[in-house]
Amino acid sequence: MDMNQLFSLKGRTALITGGSRGIGRMIAEGYLAAGARVYISARKAAACDQTAKELSALGHCVSLPADVSTMEGIRGLVDAYAKHEDSLDILVNNAGAAWGAPYDEFPESGWDKVTDLNMKTPFFLTQALTPMLKKAATDHLAKVIHIASIDGISVNPWETYSYAASKAGLIHLTKRMALRLAPERIVVSAIAPGPFASDMNKDARDHGDEVAERVPLGRIGSTEDMAGAAVYLASRAGDYVVGSTLVVDGGCAWGR
Repeated sequence: MDMNQLFSLKGRTALITGGSRGIGRMIAEGYLAAGARVYISARKAAACDQTAKELSALGHCVSLPADVSTMEGIRGLVDAYAKHEDSLDILVNNAGAAWGAPYDEFPESGWDKVTDLNMKTPFFLTQALTPMLKKAATDHLAKVIHIASIDGISVNPWETYSYAASKAGLIHLTKRMALRLAPERIVVSAIAPGPFASDMNKDARDHGDEVAERVPLGRIGSTEDMAGAAVYLASRAGDYVVGSTLVVDGGCAWGR
């Protein structure tokens, strides 16, 4: 058994939504280090372009700005990717949104924005890219990895109703999609992150030491923690993980 080959992504292509910052960028770094050609997408073109420029020092990284919250944006991203590659080995559905408001005041706009991007977009983007994923699944399996959250597993004190519901829904959607796509040699799995520094998790980003006090392991997540999990699932090492959600949270989901 060759351990280097077991976790290698050499020669494979990866598309990461929400790849310009936070968890998406962490995964992009890991995939580049493992030998993949990486394409990152984000709604803000300047930020996406800048991140791709910085990550190009590690390997092949291309910016494909797109707003995947709409079907038009999804089709645009698929078309943009197809100009570079004719198949896709790894799709990471990471783009997401959150909204917090008191129960009595929670707006429909906060519900629709979050559930559309967090749950609908992963389904329809995967659907649109399935022909390219199937084309890649020849001598190895193609992979789809959804980025969920521990908030879809356990309840926290914050009133983020649509976020918690959408991430729980994404975890169950992962199981349903996995059953449908496994016979097509496409493996679907998910990661449920805990506290990682990002624009979405400003507490972990700006008050890491305070947040770490609530984590059983005593620290917030690092780039290596997220990259390691994402490389595992994307590589041959994770081939038999079908429909499952890997919790990467330092124990938060069970300790809070």
